[in-house]
Amino acid sequence: MSYAIRIAVSEVRTMRGDTSGQQEAFSYLNLEERVPADHPLRTIRARAQAALKRLAPLFDQMYASGGRPSIPPERLLMAQLLIALYSVRSDRQFCESLGWNLLFRWFLGMTLDEPGFVQSTFSKNRERLLEHEVAPRFFAEVLRQARAEKLLSEEHFTVDGTLIESLASLKSVRRKNDDRGGPIDPDNQGVDFHGERRTNDTHASVTDPEAKLFRKSRAAATKLYFSGNAVAENRCGLIVDFAVDDILTGERAAALRQLTRRKFRRIRTLAGDKGYCTKAFIAALRRRRIRPHIAFIEDGRRIPGLDRRTRRHATYRLSQRKRKLIEQAFGWIKSVAGLRKSRFFGRARTELYALIAMSAYNLTRMARLRPLRT
Repeated sequence: MSYAIRIAVSEVRTMRGDTSGQQEAFSYLNLEERVPADHPLRTIRARAQAALKRLAPLFDQMYASGGRPSIPPERLLMAQLLIALYSVRSDRQFCESLGWNLLFRWFLGMTLDEPGFVQSTFSKNRERLLEHEVAPRFFAEVLRQARAEKLLSEEHFTVDGTLIESLASLKSVRRKNDDRGGPIDPDNQGVDFHGERRTNDTHASVTDPEAKLFRKSRAAATKLYFSGNAVAENRCGLIVDFAVDDILTGERAAALRQLTRRKFRRIRTLAGDKGYCTKAFIAALRRRRIRPHIAFIEDGRRIPGLDRRTRRHATYRLSQRKRKLIEQAFGWIKSVAGLRKSRFFGRARTELYALIAMSAYNLTRMARLRPLRT
């Protein structure tokens, strides 16, 4: 009887497993086998590598022919894509997770034994990326792939803008004629600006002078903002142009500048919300032979070029439905890519990360619409 009981206890321990075993001294692990074959990162990685391969001549010009080898710029751009895709809060957090995250190492083409890099690597190379305009070219290469796969519309587009809060604090706002140096609030007692009228004509931020004071409505608080302006095509909702501008530029002026810069030769319709429903903007579109599919404000106003003859067609109603796709892109870069508030000071650095985040959004959309077999 006791012998049978001992056998049963031994079997229970065997089925349970042992957690006190010694770790293996060597591990033969292939990261390629650890990533599922249908993982969406496989498609994103393949398309991103194809875009970076076409930028190889530019990368050769960015670095000297001799000296100590640096971190490859391709790896830095791929790391920025991961930061946007996985909502990593900062470069420092990404470098810390690179030590244990096998998926990140696979995406960057790193081995398990290869050492990572520190966050200062991003800071030192960011100026080089800005100087050679790498982010706009990478964004354009991703669009080139989408156009080759017939995912882009060449005739129907949507414009819209969004607010990007600056990293600078309201404590940094001073009068423009204030030439005092040093910290703004050295004792951290708080800056008392109650009763003082502050406008963009008289005040500016000392840490981010390019950001401007703005508020969304009368009930909202005044903050320092940039303006993010995008152009999306209406077939799949991919972003074909994005720019970070001065908030005082205005959505309509930014949209016309983007249409001029991109030179959409076959554009036929342009959709937009009620913020673009003005006589001057509609007339500017008509001069370019573009049909305005702008949301109309029903208050009795008359706008030449946007009458009932334009709004009665089914294509107008279709454009109004399709223009919601650009809001999905804004929601993605703010909630997933963390661009509700900028991570950097200055418009140029904010636009650099915004273009990479928009490239990540386009790659994610393309992976869903047309996944690759890798």
